[in-house]
Amino acid sequence: RLLICAGGTGGGVYPALAVLNALRGKVDPVLWVGSETGMESELIKRASLPYKAIPAAGVHGVGLRSLPGNLWQLSRGYMASRRILREFKPDVLFFTGGYVAAPMALSARGYASVVYVPDIEPGLALKTMARFASHIAISAEDSRRFLPRTVPSTVTGYPTRPELVNIDKTSARRQLRLDPKTPTLLVFGGSKGARSINNAIAKCLDQLLARFQVVHITGQLDREVVEQAKKSLPKELRARYQVHAYLHEEMGMALASADLVVCRAGASTLGELPLFGLPAILVPYPHAWQYQIVNAEYLSRHGAAVVIEDSKMEDELYQTIDSLFRDDRRLARMQSSMRSLARLDAADRIAHIILATAEMRKHD
Repeated sequence: RLLICAGGTGGGVYPALAVLNALRGKVDPVLWVGSETGMESELIKRASLPYKAIPAAGVHGVGLRSLPGNLWQLSRGYMASRRILREFKPDVLFFTGGYVAAPMALSARGYASVVYVPDIEPGLALKTMARFASHIAISAEDSRRFLPRTVPSTVTGYPTRPELVNIDKTSARRQLRLDPKTPTLLVFGGSKGARSINNAIAKCLDQLLARFQVVHITGQLDREVVEQAKKSLPKELRARYQVHAYLHEEMGMALASADLVVCRAGASTLGELPLFGLPAILVPYPHAWQYQIVNAEYLSRHGAAVVIEDSKMEDELYQTIDSLFRDDRRLARMQSSMRSLARLDAADRIAHIILATAEMRKHD
């Protein structure tokens, strides 16, 4: 009996879904616990999984005015978690991130549990949960310095979604109706989009489209504005510009079709970009503590990415894109470096840890 508690998307839900796919036929029943307001409920319903929502709220970096209400939400989440544990009686729990996991982890002390740390540096909730875990799985060796040494940990890599099939570039471009020979730039900002990235692309869009084709995943909030900008383009440039609010199953084709990506540095970049060997210009979200900065620096240090500060993006983005596309050798080196970071068996490795942890607890 497996209970999964995860929120968010790239750092929480998608890795957990990948692991659950690797566990198919090996665990039953499965219950997913998420937040009342997060977008994970929609994703889990798409996967046809049993879902229970609990109250939850963040406390790290929250202003004093919001803190009392958030603490009250956490206490409600703790009580709801205790009820779920009594009713479901899990053999093992699996946590991947998001503040929704904090009340469940606190109420599940004494249960067998596996915590997966998707970012290089775990958030406050995951750091706390890791202290109570039976085992910790991490994306990269660099994470060990942030975690308790008293809990066993294993470098597994980031588990990528099974629908992110790494098809060849020609097939991906054909399916997305892109020109097979034109250099391709992919732009996205995470599940909700990124306004500063969208604005920076808009500023240099004519220059970009004169030389490249662009697949732009805007997020829902900016979709209409970007669509209007597309309509104002000359017809020959408009044909080179694809705009999407969000991609689900097609995201693998978008990644496979690209020669270079501009995106944030959330946890998913540690797994999905290496899977496709996709060189990156990373723009860490400036209001996410330092998790994205640490992720970006990790990929940059390995020669797989270039990092631009959010505040400097409008001035530096086009020049950076242009210089990389003009230097074939550098782009090839970045591609090779990014691909070398891929761990294709990450989901299977974490699945094995979950099964072994449950089995060990049975014999305690």
